[in-house]
Amino acid sequence: MASMTALDQVSVRIAPARRLPQLLAGLWLYGASMAMQIRGTLGLNPWDVLHEGLAERSGLSFGLITAITGVAVLLLWIPLKQKPGVGTVGNVVVIAVSVDVTLAVLPEAHGLLPRVGLLVLGIVLNAVAFAAYVGSRLGPGPRDGMVTGFCRRTGISLRLTRTAIELLVLGTGWLLGGTVGIGTVLYAVCIGPLSQLFLPALTWRERSRPACESPRT
Repeated sequence: MASMTALDQVSVRIAPARRLPQLLAGLWLYGASMAMQIRGTLGLNPWDVLHEGLAERSGLSFGLITAITGVAVLLLWIPLKQKPGVGTVGNVVVIAVSVDVTLAVLPEAHGLLPRVGLLVLGIVLNAVAFAAYVGSRLGPGPRDGMVTGFCRRTGISLRLTRTAIELLVLGTGWLLGGTVGIGTVLYAVCIGPLSQLFLPALTWRERSRPACESPRT
């Protein structure tokens, strides 16, 4: 009976060990990409419009606000019967720290060209980071999990649910003073295709056992 090569066996053993570093790197880069878009001051994604508005009103740091809203959203998982994973908890903690650290070291941009550069780089990095942490398959973020859980419980389409929630979040954030602009539109248009572009390369897949390796019955 044929067996896996030594290289194949090593690959199967170490593949799971790569998932946690990929998750943490993805979450850290996600927070950094958020900070870049904030410094661009040309508009944020809907959730970050809300975060910025709450931060302005409360005087708390942007990162702390993201953590607080993340925990609040997680409470909504209870009636939806969603179960968090390592990635869910990491999403709340790591992104909050990353965005505050990056904001502390990244200076404000002056002039249109640097601001556009920060916006564009921030959106691209956001897509890479999203693909990395989602591709690790260690649990969805609080907001994504809420959307998918609501869809599963109600039967309403994912697109309609996400659109309705993000419009509500965006409107609330704008009323609180969050930044809405061309960056908000650009993010909405680009983030889906860019994430889809990077996901195949960054999605962890468990290697299936070859047919010849199946136990005899």
